[in-house]
Amino acid sequence: MELVGRLVVLGQPHHRVLEREEDPGVDVERQMEVERPPAAFLGVEVDLPDLAERVGLDEVAFVVHVEPVVDRMVLQVGDVPGHVDGCHRESLPGGSHTAPNGYCRPVDDQTLLEILTEAVYAVRDALAEVEDWGPAGTRPGQYRSDLAADRAALEVLHGAGLQVLSEESGVTGDDGPLLVVLDPVDGSTNAARGIPWFATSLCALDAEGMRAALVVHLVSGTAYHAVRGGGAKRDGEPIAASGCRELSEGVIGVSGLPSHHPGWAQFRALGAASLDICAVAEGVLDGYTLAGRSWLHPWDYLGALLVSLEAGAVAADLDDAVLVTGDAGRRRPTVAATAPLLDSLLRAGI
Repeated sequence: MELVGRLVVLGQPHHRVLEREEDPGVDVERQMEVERPPAAFLGVEVDLPDLAERVGLDEVAFVVHVEPVVDRMVLQVGDVPGHVDGCHRESLPGGSHTAPNGYCRPVDDQTLLEILTEAVYAVRDALAEVEDWGPAGTRPGQYRSDLAADRAALEVLHGAGLQVLSEESGVTGDDGPLLVVLDPVDGSTNAARGIPWFATSLCALDAEGMRAALVVHLVSGTAYHAVRGGGAKRDGEPIAASGCRELSEGVIGVSGLPSHHPGWAQFRALGAASLDICAVAEGVLDGYTLAGRSWLHPWDYLGALLVSLEAGAVAADLDDAVLVTGDAGRRRPTVAATAPLLDSLLRAGI
C-alpha cells in the first residue's frame, strides 16, 4: 500500500469483486511491460504474482475498484478478480490493528479515522438489507435498524481491538487505551418514519479525552470528522462555526419543548443531535440546546461535540456536568458558535 497524492493504492486477497461498480477503468501506458513483480505501475510498486513476465499492460484485463474514505480515495488494482474490492476493509494502513492478546495496537489519527469509517461502511451495508425499520420489540425506542447497524459496527470496531460503548449494546470488547462511543443510528425515529435526518456517530476517547470523531449523514453520505487539535472538516473541507454573538440574531437547534420564548430569531427541532450539533460546527445553525427536562446520553452528542469544538464553537452542560465521559450517564449539552451566545443560551432557562 502506498499513498500517491490523495490516492491509496493497494492490493489484498478478498472474496468480493466489483459488486457495486459499473464500467471501472484506468489509463496506463501501453508500452509498459511487466519485467518482474513487483512492477512499477502508477508510480508505486504493485505485486501482480499471477501475471507472466514481459506482458504489456495493455494486454491485461485489470480489475479496478475505487471507493471513498475519509479525506481521500482508495484505488485497488489487480489482474485476478478475487484480489480486489473491499480489501482495505480487511487490512488498513499500517497492517492489522489487533495484537494477539486482543489489545488495540497504537494507531495514528488517520488510521483511527479510517477504522471509524470502515464501521460506517458496515452500518450502511447492513441497513441496505433491512426491510422493516420499525420497532424491534426489545425495549422502548429501539428499532430493527438500530440492532442491525450495531452488529455491523461492532464487528469492525472489535476486529480492530477497540472497546465500545454503544447505545444499543452497552460496553463491549476488551479493555484497552481507546473507547469508541457509538450511536449506530442517531435519529432512528426519524429513520423509521422516513424523515431523512439520521446519522451514525462515533467518538474515540483516550486518557486525555476526545481524540477522534466521525459523524456521517446516512441519507446524503455527508461526513463530518475531527481529530483533537486538528480542526474539523466536512467531506474533507475545513468548516467553522458562525460568528453569531446575539441570541436575537441566532437560529438555534433545540431538543425538547421550550417553556417560553427565550428571544432567539428562529429555532429548529430536527431530531438527531449529532447532525444538529454538526450543523453548528459548519455555521448552518448558530447554536444547539436542550429545553425542559430533555437530556441526552454521550453517544448522542460526543462525536459532534468534538467536531463543533474543533470548528471553533464552545459548549457547556446546562447542569454544569462534565460533557466528556465514557459512561452512559445523562447530560444536557448546549453548543454555541461563540461564548456570548453560549452564555445567553445558558441563561435562557428554557
